Amino acid sequence: MLIKTDNNGYIHPASSEITPRGIYQQRRDLIKLMATGAAGAALAGWAGRDAMAQAVARPGKLAALPGARSAVPGAVTMEKVTDYKDVASYNNFYEFGTDKSDPAKNAHTLVTKPWTVAIEGLVRQPKTYAIEDLIKLSAQEERIYRLRCVEGWSMVVPWVGYSLAELIKKVEPLGSANYVEFITQADPKTMPFVGSRVLDWPYVEALRMDEAMHPLTLLSFGMYGEVLPNQSGAPVRLVVPWKYGFKSGKSIVKIRFTDKEPRTAWNKAAANEYGFYSNVNPNVDHPRWSQASERRIGEDGLFSKKRKTLMFNGYEAQVGQLYAGMDLKKNY
Repeated sequence: MLIKTDNNGYIHPASSEITPRGIYQQRRDLIKLMATGAAGAALAGWAGRDAMAQAVARPGKLAALPGARSAVPGAVTMEKVTDYKDVASYNNFYEFGTDKSDPAKNAHTLVTKPWTVAIEGLVRQPKTYAIEDLIKLSAQEERIYRLRCVEGWSMVVPWVGYSLAELIKKVEPLGSANYVEFITQADPKTMPFVGSRVLDWPYVEALRMDEAMHPLTLLSFGMYGEVLPNQSGAPVRLVVPWKYGFKSGKSIVKIRFTDKEPRTAWNKAAANEYGFYSNVNPNVDHPRWSQASERRIGEDGLFSKKRKTLMFNGYEAQVGQLYAGMDLKKNY
């Protein structure tokens, strides 16, 4: 059962460090601001974020990474795609700062070549792949996925990559491999916030084997037909569209197969707030705010209406069977 508690006697990073929420006031907030004479400051905040988005639009054309439109059922939504400038300027990537605008400003220091990804643990074919070989491992395709974050915002992004299952089949997991762990880059020389007290570095995420093998789980190398920009997880990241965004690890350097449930970064930092599964579920609130609604980035004006959060982020028909018989409030 998810129980709301305060922080008395419980030590973990300040909430401002863990989940900076940005500016997304609704009508009632505007009325309050006007009553206090602070509406001008709020308008300036919106203007500032818009200016930031314009400033970090494509830094020249990134290398093309073409892929045919995916035929995997559920892999292409017909919703309006979020503008590139918004996706590239509003990120969670705490290795480069805790504010949503920090990664776009700071991630230019990330070195993505050379890059390798090591496959370890309970597999018959352990191997270290150069990023160039990993990209060529399977035919790539474009998938237009909704991405929902725990802070209450969402995007629609055309990712480029292939099902993680293609890599898993190549390395031949043992029958005892129940989980797949993803370890990301943690280089304080090129990632200035590694070493901060917000998280236990390196950033680690994990999936149950059946989740990892699901065809919607994407190993992504690009978006919008180009290679990933640094702030979006270059050169390789995970995209698990029915889970909150923090489950989709960025800048992966190691994939490990294990028989035991791994300790993941946010679960270690605050287990009562961030469960192992972290499926998008409007019926399970974060201890400090509701998850019943969300705002779409790019539609966040003063009077924009929030959207109703969908179970499994709208992918219930595709993935609901993975959790048959589970208590999704207990296994949040």
